[in-house]
Amino acid sequence: MTRLKRNFKRIWQDFYLVIIMLFLYAPIATMIVLSFNNSKSRSQWGGFTLEWYSQMFASRNIVSALQNTLAIAFLSALIATILGTAAAVAINSMKRVPRTVLIGLGNIPMLNAEIVTGISMMLTFIAFGVTMGFKTILIGHITFNLPYVLLSVMPKLKQTSKYTYEAALDLGASPLRAFFKVVFPDILPGVLSGFLLSFTMSLDDFIITHFTKGAGVNTLSTLIYSEVRRGIKPSMYALSTVIFVSVLILLFISNLSPKKQEKN
Repeated sequence: MTRLKRNFKRIWQDFYLVIIMLFLYAPIATMIVLSFNNSKSRSQWGGFTLEWYSQMFASRNIVSALQNTLAIAFLSALIATILGTAAAVAINSMKRVPRTVLIGLGNIPMLNAEIVTGISMMLTFIAFGVTMGFKTILIGHITFNLPYVLLSVMPKLKQTSKYTYEAALDLGASPLRAFFKVVFPDILPGVLSGFLLSFTMSLDDFIITHFTKGAGVNTLSTLIYSEVRRGIKPSMYALSTVIFVSVLILLFISNLSPKKQEKN
């Protein structure tokens, strides 16, 4: 009887997991299928085609938005990773009370609603007379990504030993050289995960981009939003599929790299 209950519980858990995965990925699978559908109808299959992908890469608006998105995502992730890593090292060297306060302040942007952050940054740029454009989007994304870098690097810093850094100083290394030779290799997985997390978060962010962008500057998220209001084109399915596959590849890379390091 006990064995029967265990089998029933296992079957129910597997069924529940399948239902959850179905709800999560069925819409994405539908979008991917429609991106290869030769018919513009969403309810009728017209045969396999790559026409929508060719239209996507032939569109100037889409290519421009893709370039802006990749540039903003890469630059904001890189700058946020450098600033966040330096901030994490500085916070980790503080005493307990100020360290706890700063960590709490760093977590507020993640807990705060994105629309509040976007509106507040827009009002700040307007108050200082800053012209909205590529630079303001980049600043907004850097601000948005910094807490995620802190969240990734801080646990790795807690795992490192301060005695190895002090030993490197005693052996004649400069503070900067000791950091890059002793501390940085230990926190590198956290730095890489913070960079990848910032890149993916910036890649599909809409709210902050919408409030900090200027006229004539579009990213993929804002372009898709404007297309939805006028009617979704099949090329948008192809674009969304490319974004999904790109993010999926990044997630696989970020998950495989720590396993390789553990094996080594």
